[in-house]
Amino acid sequence: MIFRQLFDSESSTYTYLLASRRGGEALIIDPVLEKVDRYLQLLDELDLKLVKAVDTHVHADHITGLGALRDRTRCITVMGEASGVDVVSMRVAEGDTIDVEGLSLDVVYTPGHTDDSYSFRMDDRVFTGDTLLIRGTGRTDFQHGDARAQYDSIFNKLLKMPDDTLVYPAHDYKGDMVSTIAEERAYNPRLQVSSEAEYVGIMENLNLANPKMMDVAVPANLKIGLKQDDLERMGMSLNCGDGIARVDDPSIILVDLRDEQEREKNGVIPGSVHAPYPDLDENVHPGGMLFELARSSGKRVVFYCAYGERSAMAVEAALDGGIENPCHLAGGIDAWKEAGGLLA
Repeated sequence: MIFRQLFDSESSTYTYLLASRRGGEALIIDPVLEKVDRYLQLLDELDLKLVKAVDTHVHADHITGLGALRDRTRCITVMGEASGVDVVSMRVAEGDTIDVEGLSLDVVYTPGHTDDSYSFRMDDRVFTGDTLLIRGTGRTDFQHGDARAQYDSIFNKLLKMPDDTLVYPAHDYKGDMVSTIAEERAYNPRLQVSSEAEYVGIMENLNLANPKMMDVAVPANLKIGLKQDDLERMGMSLNCGDGIARVDDPSIILVDLRDEQEREKNGVIPGSVHAPYPDLDENVHPGGMLFELARSSGKRVVFYCAYGERSAMAVEAALDGGIENPCHLAGGIDAWKEAGGLLA
């Protein structure tokens, strides 16, 4: 496995790059905007294809690199379903997995630092965001933080993991890089409490100053969605009302870009073709399944996904690949459901 722990000294943020092999698919956790060029350089050096970029929560101390990585690599952006961001490509809930070739992260909802804090567990390690830090825990006094919820997340979820589970947090301010569940249970001063009330008392009396980037970072990180208006102006976007009216139109091919887990969880538009987003480049160029299907049938390709991000990027990729007049369903399945569209 390829594993890289990268550090941003300005915000003391750890970013993690993972892949199962050189030349394969990769995902990145908690990227920082100012370090995007470095991430892309490393991806190139390791011959990796970035497939998913994940944030553990809406950060207050730096601007996320999710949007920039999406725009430069067409990767899938991922956050928890409790997040208040405008649009990401994929939202996950506890019990879901985040998968790339050869790797799978279990999603664990760990609110407390913020109400949208998630941890991601893989084999021998867990990425804890700001919920559990090395010899500390994330503050709970803004962004709908809740010390009681954090106590539950730590004591009833994270500390129930095997003792030798490696702990990789989103930040460290002392130079520590990794810990274990057993170490944190034994030596983390905030965890040496006998009750939830004692923990809450500690967290409610920290009296910390706000992060210096908070007023800039939080609004920016809530507005990372890909703008889909340009496609509408170009006539390459269907609103859900038009999509519902044309669901049986023989002149179009509806193409579902979501993965199997999303399809099982949220349903599919009847009659659509499944072409997972990670295979997009292969599918839209000559010889690819979608290219040949569009050419042989003469039908218009209409992409859809969860929220419209992947489908908007798919339109651009299809144009680059030579597919004529592709289109996407604005707002994806989320908007389709709201409009009363039929699902199978």
